[in-house]
Amino acid sequence: MGGADEFPVGTCPGMCPLGELVQRERQGRLHRLELQEGTRQGDPARVVKEYSRPAAGKELPRPQELRPAPVLLATVRYLLGQVVQQADLPPAEVHAFISDRLRAVCQDATLQRLQGAPCVALLERSLGYLLHAGYQLCQEPPARFDPHLHHTQLQECFSWLRRCYRNSCHDREPAFQALFLLYNLGFPEALHQVLQLPDPVRASPELRTALAVNWAYLERNWARFFRLMQALPYLPICALHRHLGPARHLALLTFSHGFSARNCRCPLTWLARLLAVDSPEEMAELCRHHGLTVLDGAVVFQKTAFRDPGMLVHGLSQLLVDSKRGEAPLLEVIEDACS
Repeated sequence: MGGADEFPVGTCPGMCPLGELVQRERQGRLHRLELQEGTRQGDPARVVKEYSRPAAGKELPRPQELRPAPVLLATVRYLLGQVVQQADLPPAEVHAFISDRLRAVCQDATLQRLQGAPCVALLERSLGYLLHAGYQLCQEPPARFDPHLHHTQLQECFSWLRRCYRNSCHDREPAFQALFLLYNLGFPEALHQVLQLPDPVRASPELRTALAVNWAYLERNWARFFRLMQALPYLPICALHRHLGPARHLALLTFSHGFSARNCRCPLTWLARLLAVDSPEEMAELCRHHGLTVLDGAVVFQKTAFRDPGMLVHGLSQLLVDSKRGEAPLLEVIEDACS
């Protein structure tokens, strides 16, 4: 790599270079979220630069085709503040648009070698949205929402953000290092990386809580795990949500061995409260899904009856997640997390 003076500095004043707008309009490749009301023409106030896959031999964009840091941040805020609220379109379609445009934001930042606070501001807000979207779209079929691609984008953002943190101090580092650990719950490499962080970061309330959740999970202390989980705010619980199904599965497996007795019955209301399930009815369905017998509002734990249900579906949770969101717009929730 050459010196810093070899990297272009963006001069594009809008969310999309004019040349791209004209080209995509001519080719009919504008998204309906980018069109003027009732027409097939692009609205310069709504068109956002799309992601372009790098290719061998492809020329680097010119400065007028790259957006400087303030424009990139304004673009992210537009996507999370206005586009995300498009209730008249399928949520998966809106997410696909936002996800692609966030990748284009990161691409512009990469080409300019953005560093420090401007880069951190972009990545923190992008991560906040991606964690939110991963939860909100968890029940969508793979044809509409690909969890593998989403996971890859999230991990790439985490990796880049954490490299930025190594170069300088940032106020929200403890919170986002905690999100990283919660998202990668139970993975030894993630825990190892977090334990190598500087003492002031590792001793922060956010990271201490995330570490406590992680230890409870590793120790299979399910009462403590779900109690800590219920106390988490919205974005941390979104980060942890993908582990909820496997944690409940392991908890039921533990109980099936520890409380295996023909005449021992566990009330569904108590079990639902312990595992943070929305209702006793949902708890009963989860138990049946694992081969356990449900009788008169209680479950009978027997290790011989327990079965692995295979692929676990990550459903929405009113108790654990939705109740934490409140009435604030998503952009406000994310801005609060980043400030």
